[in-house]
Amino acid sequence: MITYELCLLYRIMPKTELVTSLKRTAHAIYDKGGILRKLENLGTSDTPYKMSVHDMVHRKASYFVYEFNIPPNKLEDLNEELGRDVDVIKRNIYKKNSFNEIHECTLHEEMLPVPYRKDVQELVKEARKLDKPKFKYGNNLTYYPFQK
Repeated sequence: MITYELCLLYRIMPKTELVTSLKRTAHAIYDKGGILRKLENLGTSDTPYKMSVHDMVHRKASYFVYEFNIPPNKLEDLNEELGRDVDVIKRNIYKKNSFNEIHECTLHEEMLPVPYRKDVQELVKEARKLDKPKFKYGNNLTYYPFQK
């Protein structure tokens, strides 16, 4: 399964209510067939701007990050359920990047001049694919004459 991060902003509330809301979110993930990997508290601070949600205006929030695995077809249901939660001010789900490809480097490759390295040559090939056509309006100029 794919690993996701769920960034949540909860409204300011007493600790017991906050624990109940955190458990409710964790159970929502479990009910959708997900596995909770990590829960991180980022503290309480001001919101970047005034947020109006569920007929209330919020200027401060408690920030939490959930790291979990869930089937991709259940993400929309989870996002919809969290949107109905009165305690949640804002929610964002991000796909967490996994860096499985590790390039083994040898001393021989490092000692090569930069243009001869394999990874540099791959970057040059990608850049050549993105080359833009030169300026041509019918006056046989290969540059735009009025550019500063």
